[in-house]
Amino acid sequence: MQQWVYSDALILGILDRVETIALVGASAKWNRPSFFAMKYLQEKGYRVIPVNPGLAGQELLGERVYAGLGEIPLPFGMVDIFRNAEAAGPIVDRAIALKESRKIEVVWMQLGVIACAAAARAEAAGLTVVMDRCPKIEYGRLHSELSWGGFDSGVITAKRRRLKVAWS
Repeated sequence: MQQWVYSDALILGILDRVETIALVGASAKWNRPSFFAMKYLQEKGYRVIPVNPGLAGQELLGERVYAGLGEIPLPFGMVDIFRNAEAAGPIVDRAIALKESRKIEVVWMQLGVIACAAAARAEAAGLTVVMDRCPKIEYGRLHSELSWGGFDSGVITAKRRRLKVAWS
């Protein structure tokens, strides 16, 4: 898989500039990555508006859930896509269509979401695109919050360490 390269300055610039994020693919399940990312970003001061047709009209982490980007009645600077690459294309096209009315500047596709044709359309429309990254992880990395968790150390594992016991 190709590694998409974005400068720290670009990522930090996005995270410093954006105030409101539309999170497409938000989940109400506390153990899902989209729920955790939404909660984390809210704790960092972002307003995160959840988008999920199955939860539309409900409340998630203090925010009303919308069925689609077009239903959100206020501006949002970034669209964070927590859907697969096939679903990303139509979401990006909708973001392009709403760019002016919702003041969208950034389309961000989560880890594993790579939609090159959609990214090219968004860039051609003047949007900044980030693919295969997580804003939660990038925020933590660029604000020195992840070093104690072993991130970026190359030693991340889910395996437990085996204890060596010496019998005397």
